[in-house]
Amino acid sequence: MTAPDLATLVDRARYLLLDFDGPICRVFANHSAATIAAELRRVLVDQGVSLPEALLTESDPLEIMRYSATFRRPGLARRVEEALRAAELLAVRSAEPTPYGREVIVAAHHSGRRVAIVSNNSAEAVRTYLTERRLAGYVHPIIGRAFADPARMKPNPWPVIAAVRELGAQPEACLLIGDSTSDVDAAQAARVPVIGYANKPGKRTRLAKADAIIDSMAELASLLAADEL
Repeated sequence: MTAPDLATLVDRARYLLLDFDGPICRVFANHSAATIAAELRRVLVDQGVSLPEALLTESDPLEIMRYSATFRRPGLARRVEEALRAAELLAVRSAEPTPYGREVIVAAHHSGRRVAIVSNNSAEAVRTYLTERRLAGYVHPIIGRAFADPARMKPNPWPVIAAVRELGAQPEACLLIGDSTSDVDAAQAARVPVIGYANKPGKRTRLAKADAIIDSMAELASLLAADEL
């Protein structure tokens, strides 16, 4: 889309819903996601689970979390969830801030918009990151991963719908910014306009269904700053 389309989307939005890992920071920048995935695999193996071959090289901890819930063993999913939450809390302490992620949050706040986080990471990890970087006061609510229930993670629209409801907003008054197809799918299922953040090569193609696409959070920060009260 062209710049005026992006500007129109931002101008219409009274509520900003931000994905966490990507638009705000790189959660696993200094605490390897692959290492965490290996730790979660060990939790499963220790509980007598035989892992499929495809999962043996999986580097995304969230995919291991999803797999843990495919068994009729709630305790298994809880153990993996607890291990993942502990690893996320460690990871966010050394997470790498996304350029202009902070500026987007602050400018949105100063423009009179409310800011929420909608993440597949745990709310506790998100809250820890925001608190340590003095951003917690700008963001509410924080909707994180439902405990030991990965079926409700994005692309399921549940987190987006929960944020919209807690904000007391209408979907069309919101705008979600995310860097994955799951963000786009969740937003559209919840009838919320969505901007794709193409922070890596090839993402513009994958995020083509978004209402607009940006390559840098600076584009969004600039528009919000121009609208500050």
